[in-house]
Amino acid sequence: MLLSTTLAALSAVLLAPAPQAAAGTGGSQPYASYWYPNTILDWDPATDPDARFNRATVPLRPRTSDPALKANANARPGEGKVVSLVSFGPTSNNPSQGSTDPNYYAFGHWQYVDTLVFWGGSAGEGLILAPNPTVIDAAHRNGVKVYGTVFFPPTAYGGKLQWVRDFARKSGSRYPVADKLVQAAQYYGFDGWFVNQETDGGDPALATALRDEMRYARSLGPVEFMWYDAMTESGSVNWQNALTSADDAFLQESGQKTSDSMFLNFGWSAAGLDSSRTLARSLGRSEYELYSGIDTEANGYNTSVNWNALFPANKPHTTSLGLYRPEWTHTSATGRADSYAREARYWDGANGDPSNTATSSSWKGLAGYVPESSPITAKPFVTSFDAGQGDFWNSGGVRVSSTGWNNLSVQDVPPTYRWLVSSAGTRITPSIDFTDAYEGGSALRLTGALDSDNTVRLYQTRLPVAADTRLDVVLKTPAAGATHLRAAVAFTDSPTVFTTLDLGSTTTAGWERRTLDLSPYAGRTIAQLGLRTTGSTPSLDVKVGQLAVRDGTVDTAAAPSGFTVLGSTDVGPTRKSVRLAWTPSATGAVHHYEVYRRNPDGSRTFLGATPNTAWFVPQLDRAGTETSTVLDVEAVSTEYGRSAAASTTVTWSAAASSNLALNRPTTASGQCNGNETAAKAVNGSVSGGNGDKWCTLTGSKWLEVDLGSARSLTSFVVKHAQAGGESPSWNTRDFTVQVRNATTDPWTTAVTVTGNTAGTTTHPVSLSARYVRLVITSPTRTTDPAARIYEFEAWGP
Repeated sequence: MLLSTTLAALSAVLLAPAPQAAAGTGGSQPYASYWYPNTILDWDPATDPDARFNRATVPLRPRTSDPALKANANARPGEGKVVSLVSFGPTSNNPSQGSTDPNYYAFGHWQYVDTLVFWGGSAGEGLILAPNPTVIDAAHRNGVKVYGTVFFPPTAYGGKLQWVRDFARKSGSRYPVADKLVQAAQYYGFDGWFVNQETDGGDPALATALRDEMRYARSLGPVEFMWYDAMTESGSVNWQNALTSADDAFLQESGQKTSDSMFLNFGWSAAGLDSSRTLARSLGRSEYELYSGIDTEANGYNTSVNWNALFPANKPHTTSLGLYRPEWTHTSATGRADSYAREARYWDGANGDPSNTATSSSWKGLAGYVPESSPITAKPFVTSFDAGQGDFWNSGGVRVSSTGWNNLSVQDVPPTYRWLVSSAGTRITPSIDFTDAYEGGSALRLTGALDSDNTVRLYQTRLPVAADTRLDVVLKTPAAGATHLRAAVAFTDSPTVFTTLDLGSTTTAGWERRTLDLSPYAGRTIAQLGLRTTGSTPSLDVKVGQLAVRDGTVDTAAAPSGFTVLGSTDVGPTRKSVRLAWTPSATGAVHHYEVYRRNPDGSRTFLGATPNTAWFVPQLDRAGTETSTVLDVEAVSTEYGRSAAASTTVTWSAAASSNLALNRPTTASGQCNGNETAAKAVNGSVSGGNGDKWCTLTGSKWLEVDLGSARSLTSFVVKHAQAGGESPSWNTRDFTVQVRNATTDPWTTAVTVTGNTAGTTTHPVSLSARYVRLVITSPTRTTDPAARIYEFEAWGP
């Protein structure tokens, strides 16, 4: 098999060399964990300052999937499953809890996925990658398992056979690395590991050791393993593109389960899948524990796939499906709207309707093969249609932050059906609206010309109705008047027939709540939740900010306690980054905690939300000359009741910091033209157009600033292409900041960044230096060779 069709070759983008990141301290940014086989042996969550920030808290939810409610008639329940290998960011420097970038891959089609592999790892950074807690929380909330990645690349991509031997080393009756894999999965709260061993040069003994190690790790507790079809039982790497006698021992051996599943390489054939199914069954394993891989990293839904071999029409699925890099829908998009359109095309099909995947394209959409699953099996169920990203944050319909953000930990369960609308006339258009929200950063919006009744199926559920069960709908219209809207509820005894309850008219142009009594239906079980539009209007426009099914009054949780500042770091004259922690609520079920700062005028500004009990604030800004800032944290219950706040205080230093590089002498490796000199990077301005920057096309790219004398430094700030209004794809990808005190001293690296996408980056430090130097190794995220730096700042007292 040609290397170009393997996972290793497809991962070349992840292999840029970078040193292992140092553990965070003070108020610095925490990052997701990654290791080499030897370095994971030293990992201890009790001493890792980032560990508590990487801990997921949402348990894996059970799911329901009623065959009678599948959107597409061709989808086959109980057969092929879907595993999705997704890269959410670089291996190193991947923020633990989201960031202030609202343009993130906030995946929203969990209903078709059974397991997500947090894809990554590289020879230059680390081979073992634990998932971000945000991804684990979102996946578990939707009943989807999450695996970390163990990646041994070929020698051509930096692989070393010694790493494989280190991984499989045995000590007495134990495998030390396996002990740590299980510890990391259990501490961080994810479900297993995807093992991709592509380093050649092994022998049968090494292959046997790896199989024994997986069986050993599985015996330690609930941790699963998926094996990638690369290494064979001989120890050599030879992709089978099938389950064969050369690799079947990695799935099942002598009646013992080695791994829980296997990912078959992309070169499979119809005959190979048939023989794989036969062999799996002969081993006592299901063919649906085999995942036939397709690579969509480069072409997405334009990828050629032999769907009839994998999912033959009117016949049982041959195997399950393995998706490699479906985030193409995001990485290839021109913006958020385009990203959502591409994701809908990938999963729901060309018609934006999972019930109708008819198209001349060979890619019909996954909804045409796999029925939807839903995690909505217990009360309370509350959704504000929050997508896990946004340009602001609203609380109870009030704008409490205008800063963009992404954080999948607070993503609501997306609608099961995207979108199913039935109408005898013109169909209205549902969408996720990022211009308004009741809670979080988005809402559901229904628009269009209404000339007949429309039924919008939203969620498949299994929710028992009691005597005190209530249905809440929070909605909004552009002006007071008729909503043309009814809540639609179907029950398991007749799951496709909806009972509707009128939501009446609005009295204002603001958010209004309707609480509907479901007690007449006590003893029945809700199978579907939706909405029905009635009447007629040329321009329907209704926003739905929350939908909830709960019992009794809205519950609240106790206030958290022990709110404390773990550490803070000055990142500018009036800005800090802060690490916070608290003790969870002693009573009550908590959905998440919200962190605020109190403002001098008595208002509050939102700083973030998490189901965890630790939170990183990347930007806490000083208000005027205040000497301290009070922070609040409050618990938001699973029914969205709010607790009293716990408080703590951040103190500001009397001595203000300043940009010590401002207008200081500079030298550089070169410049693109006479206007784009090194001095432009220290002139304090980014608003002077494209010429207000330092630019260079030299092979070696560096910018050096003389601060005049050795100065204490607390942070560096780099303003890249986007800060000056240029394309975000030209933001500097990989760079370092180096320092020294004299021209005769060697340069010391103070900051290393790989895989950057941000327009402005801030890098806390604690050091003293006279000379500071920005060294650029990869100037852009494209093939454009020019480095563009609008400002290079060095902050200190």
